[in-house]
Amino acid sequence: MTMQITQTKNEDLTREFTVTMSAEEIDQRVNERLTELGKTVKMPGFRPGKIPMNLLKSKYGKSVMGEVLETAVNDSTMKAINENNLRPAMRPKIEVKTFDEAKGLEYTMAIEVLPEIKLADFTKIKLEKLTAKPAKKEITEALDRIAKANKTSEKVEENRASKVGDTLVINFDGTVDGKPFPGMKGDDFPLELGSKSFIEGFEDQLVGAKVGDHKVVKVTFPKDYAHDKLQGVKAEFKVDVKELRTSTTPKIDDEFATKLGFENLAKVEEVIEQQIQGDYDQLARMNIKRALLDQLDADHTFNVPQGMVDAEFQGIWQQLKGGHDHAEEGHVHGPDCNHGEEGTPEEREEYQGIAQRRVKLGLVLAEIGRINKVEVTNQELQQAVINEARKYPGKERQVFEYYQQNPQALDAVKAPIYEDKVVDFILERSNISSRQVDIEELTKASESEPPKKAKPASKAK
Repeated sequence: MTMQITQTKNEDLTREFTVTMSAEEIDQRVNERLTELGKTVKMPGFRPGKIPMNLLKSKYGKSVMGEVLETAVNDSTMKAINENNLRPAMRPKIEVKTFDEAKGLEYTMAIEVLPEIKLADFTKIKLEKLTAKPAKKEITEALDRIAKANKTSEKVEENRASKVGDTLVINFDGTVDGKPFPGMKGDDFPLELGSKSFIEGFEDQLVGAKVGDHKVVKVTFPKDYAHDKLQGVKAEFKVDVKELRTSTTPKIDDEFATKLGFENLAKVEEVIEQQIQGDYDQLARMNIKRALLDQLDADHTFNVPQGMVDAEFQGIWQQLKGGHDHAEEGHVHGPDCNHGEEGTPEEREEYQGIAQRRVKLGLVLAEIGRINKVEVTNQELQQAVINEARKYPGKERQVFEYYQQNPQALDAVKAPIYEDKVVDFILERSNISSRQVDIEELTKASESEPPKKAKPASKAK
């Protein structure tokens, strides 16, 4: 009796099969594998290939049985998929019903298949692309920030009082309730008055100080201070003013440009404009991509594999709850709070909708890419891995080895490249009009709330 595969369910995207294998067939497969194994293994007193079957079964029978069953499951899965022309959405779910060496094996196999997607004519899609160009004011403001970041300081020789904008070189020693506390002491620290780099009120009490002054500064740490033992605590600092320095912002001219490593000021402005334009172009790209995805979502209606939705939801949920600190937002969990890892029903429903939309759009893009033979080249993938490696200076080799040894990680790098290539393929064939706007409108468009719930798929069979 050979392996029997019987389909027991064909409903929506679910296919189920019952697979049976007789004890005789299992025993035959085990013997064949043991015979093959006996040609290479060594056993005292026997030449390879001459070991009796009963000895092979005694030593290797259990491990070979497991191997045979695993192979049988894989074979039956592939046979069911190929004979029924199925396109699995995920790995099949296997459930063993009965197994006995004397009676044989019976198990069920559940497969979710990819839906048949009737693609809309994306050449009829009409989109508006908002663009923006940097204003002269933005380039000037960027130059001012660069100049301030490169300001120099000079020692003030006259014995004058300090003012906001000056830098005091100080020694400070802080205490809480008269006792020292780690991290509240420093020597020769340059403190720019008005920079708000110290606790609120600290710098204000040093405005008007002169070199040689010994000040006592009293402050209260904020209630949300990073160090929990100092939150809301009053502290006292003894401060010695050692030096007064005044800052000078360099004049923005060709000389300043050469100090930055450029030919002249015009070249600096050109580079700044290109950088700002790059940011604006990226924002414009993000906006039109989202508009395209919204249109594709609206133009396609089909059932999506629930297993894929569940997996996507779990990924979103783990990322959301795993990195979400309610305490940072001032939330207090009471005994009846249901806002932890389980979340509220409303939250779960919202993110289930997001997961369904993501899966749906992923399937649409994948189908468009498959039909139109969109592919990620090896060169593109290699460049993406190189870009990832650059994020870890000194560890580039380990990064390359990681991706060589982990195909799933490489797929994670490949996926967004493929998605962008398909999006570009569609945009190149869509009807797109451009409208130049100011950066405020472009930014506002990117901040608008995206759809969170997918349009329910039709249940018609």
